[in-house]
Amino acid sequence: MPRPLAITDDQELLDDLLRIAAAAGVELDVAHAAAQARPHWMRAPLVVVGGDLADDLAATGPPPRQNVVVVTRTADDPDMWRRCVAVGAHTVLELPEAERLLVEEFGDAAEPVTRAGTVLCVTGGKGGAGATVLAASLALTASRGGLRTLLVDADPLGGGVDVLLGQEEAQGARWPDVVGREGRVSFTALQEALPTFGELTVLSAHRGEPVRIPREAMRVVLDAAQRGCDLIVVDVPRHLGEGEAEALARAAATLVVVPADLRGALAAAQTVTLLRPGTGDLRLVMRAGTLDPKVVAASLSVPCAGVLPEVRGLVETLDRGDPPPLRRSPLGRFCAELLDSLLAGSSPPDLADRADRADRADRIDLVRRSHRTDRSDRSDRSDGTGRRFTGAGGS
Repeated sequence: MPRPLAITDDQELLDDLLRIAAAAGVELDVAHAAAQARPHWMRAPLVVVGGDLADDLAATGPPPRQNVVVVTRTADDPDMWRRCVAVGAHTVLELPEAERLLVEEFGDAAEPVTRAGTVLCVTGGKGGAGATVLAASLALTASRGGLRTLLVDADPLGGGVDVLLGQEEAQGARWPDVVGREGRVSFTALQEALPTFGELTVLSAHRGEPVRIPREAMRVVLDAAQRGCDLIVVDVPRHLGEGEAEALARAAATLVVVPADLRGALAAAQTVTLLRPGTGDLRLVMRAGTLDPKVVAASLSVPCAGVLPEVRGLVETLDRGDPPPLRRSPLGRFCAELLDSLLAGSSPPDLADRADRADRADRIDLVRRSHRTDRSDRSDRSDGTGRRFTGAGGS
């Protein structure tokens, strides 16, 4: 893959550019004279022109192209914008003030945006409502449907979503390894650092001393994920900090899981009041209880996205270390239909249709295996004289 091109003969400026590029995980091609830039000019994803060679470069008449910036270490140079126009650059960046912007420029050049990941937040209207199970089930359903998915566990007191998935022993980073990150990280680097299973990547809390998630750390993770993923599911606790607020602010939709009972409705009313100012599309996912789910949803003045089906033996399944049962289950069907609804504007694959086809394939396979077993049993039967049946009419 072509590398960004730096054009400068200023060694101090070049040292700065190499350092900034390294922070973005990028290597540079370097031209120490304007004439040396010609072979790389149209091929490089980004051209960074030092102010010292901008006039020389303009004199060579380079063909117009996108993604050219001029960098300088000299503040308030009145000629710099003239040089910017002369070389066809779209901006002038003054160092060191603009280092972070230049990191972004390098990073975007090295990792073009191939996806525009949708952020979906899930939280409980009250404690124990089942938000983490729903978040994990949505992420599993999406990844099995072919969507590149990141599941983010933002609850430092939840015991770790990796446990719920039965993957607590999986190698890879957890939040304590990530909270100190600032600046830009590529999605490839993030994915390589985290536990990944097919199309599903997981960033979980751990089971040591709880670690709060800073806003900047959540921003770094979500920036990378939105460049490289189709869907980011964030399990958000009811006690909100800066990191959780960052996720809610980016969410295309926030699902609040609410048990349809009196305490569930009262607690959810407080939760909804807390969430409204910081997130956009707020929806309820009801759980069956002593009250009518539609009545509870109407009392909260929040649209209801659906009623979560009860799964027999779910607690025992999770305690065995198995993930939520989704294949051929009402929960899997519910998650597929909910995702199809929430992602309707993003042209996702028809997850509900895929779930139907997978279920039909499972049933066909079961019938075939049953038929083979039945044929095997019949062929092994004796007629009582020591002879075996080899098929209809066989002897």
